[in-house]
Amino acid sequence: MRTRRSPDASQIQSLVNVALGEEKADLVIRGGDVVNVYTGEILRGWSVATKEQWIAFVGEDAAHTIGPETRVIEASGKTVIPGLIDGHAHVMHTHATLDEFLKYVIRSGTTTIITETLDFCFALGYEGIVDFLDSVQNQPIKIFATAPSTLANGQPDYTGVITPAQFRRLLDREDILGLGESNWVRVTRGDNRLLKLFAEALSRGKRLEGHSAGAKGNKLAAFAASGNSSCHEAITAEEALERLRLGMHVMIREGDVRTDLEAIAPIKDRGIDFRRLVLTTDGIGARHLLDQGYLDAAVRKAIALGFPPVAAVQMVTLNVAEHFGIDTIVGGIAPGKYADMVVTPDLKTLTPQYVISNGRIVASEGKLLIRPLRHTYPPAARKTVRLPRKFTARDFIIRVKDSSEAVTARVIDLGNGIANKEAHVTMPLLQGEIKIDTDRDILKVAAIDRIMNSAKMFVGLIRGFGLKRGAFAATAAWDVANIVVVGASERDMAGAVNRIRELQGGAVVYADGKVIVELPMPIAGQTSELRMEAIAERMASIQKELERLGCKLPYAHLMLNTLTTTIVPALRLSTDGLLGIKEGELLDLLVRQGKG
Repeated sequence: MRTRRSPDASQIQSLVNVALGEEKADLVIRGGDVVNVYTGEILRGWSVATKEQWIAFVGEDAAHTIGPETRVIEASGKTVIPGLIDGHAHVMHTHATLDEFLKYVIRSGTTTIITETLDFCFALGYEGIVDFLDSVQNQPIKIFATAPSTLANGQPDYTGVITPAQFRRLLDREDILGLGESNWVRVTRGDNRLLKLFAEALSRGKRLEGHSAGAKGNKLAAFAASGNSSCHEAITAEEALERLRLGMHVMIREGDVRTDLEAIAPIKDRGIDFRRLVLTTDGIGARHLLDQGYLDAAVRKAIALGFPPVAAVQMVTLNVAEHFGIDTIVGGIAPGKYADMVVTPDLKTLTPQYVISNGRIVASEGKLLIRPLRHTYPPAARKTVRLPRKFTARDFIIRVKDSSEAVTARVIDLGNGIANKEAHVTMPLLQGEIKIDTDRDILKVAAIDRIMNSAKMFVGLIRGFGLKRGAFAATAAWDVANIVVVGASERDMAGAVNRIRELQGGAVVYADGKVIVELPMPIAGQTSELRMEAIAERMASIQKELERLGCKLPYAHLMLNTLTTTIVPALRLSTDGLLGIKEGELLDLLVRQGKG
């Protein structure tokens, strides 16, 4: 079905007739405790009647809507809630194909997803985004998207991936609800390219999805003034409250990138209105999805932390729909809305017994009844690692034209999260080269362009990864189409990159001249064709082998992939060099005397 299909005149008449009892419903959920997200009530013993894709009647007695062909779900003693909505998803974060991902999402009770498209636009461009959007139209649940802010993402090589004309065509689509991952630093610096994108989006009634990590006071107010009406970067109750007071929707992350709900939960005791609080995933990994579920897990956690159960449901239904302006069709159980509902034993366990999407029962007792459609990707999607040659250890040499015995170098200093620090470290020169120093945990790290067939690259230094030997390479880098490789051996770094080239994307652990473990991702360098369980097992093996090689990080694959993003501090990796987020410019690897 189209993502936003409105009923025609005859269908509207049919809905009216069902409500009046002059025509019979297709499906009735009878006698359940219906959560009314509009009033905050739980309506005991109410019923819901549907016709085709829409809700026709909600009330205490739906007997007049039931005929011999009506399917009836007896819901006495059960709770009926609206289908869940994920307002900030990354559907490729599991690295599974969309149909494999949806198999697990659907049975967890999610019936609408709004996803970012940044994950694959750099590798596939405008055509790839359109192909994705067209491919999701007939899935069992509704999938919307936000347009990527690639025209002003801060990475020098990728400002022209989507032309202004193509960007406008994306914004004209009804399934594009806004502009994703807007960067507050570029707003406060007056980046005219980005502000033009904002104007294009706002003029079409689209939302600006903000990314305001670290912004506060005047800078946060300036960001809100630019039209950004949401943020998914608050990590404390105070940060969330500051954004709420500026009229923003605060999207609280419960996924693989961050789990912020527990830290933000004290906001529930501040006596505020919860209608602009949203729970979202911001990307779920394969193991997380298999073991914990999807948005249903976030709702359960919110209730366990003391949020009122109905408020927790509103945070994944009506609040999201109102923010994106789609509350006329989804977000609640009411006549005229899409028939998207979940029947569950109770709110605290929130274990879906029935999942109804577009009026169809798509899952029952944890089993899929309507399977997601498998998409056939265009040939170009399988050719996104374009390197003109094999790499050797010499490609990762850092030569310095300096007669000194030592130099001060900028080093990416890793911490516990994806934000890092800039460290200045004295490095000895050996025959004019900066060498790897595993004793001080200083490794080499490189970004290599994989799209332009140029082998353009930059080699820098990183501290905190922990490898004592071997190398790790991956193609799922954030905000760019790069191979990122880190290593304690230049030869193993080259070996890992060459294996990535053979696989046409993926993640490779390489040591002592051989592949230790790998996860192929041949679709856009982001997506594997393995089953979810196999992906989870491979990712666990990658982590285990990296730890065996000395890695100290709990989420090594995520940390490697986020080195290229420009939306968090402080020193980021690009094929042009090191990007200083605070400075807004490229920084030299060497710290010159008199310069910071």
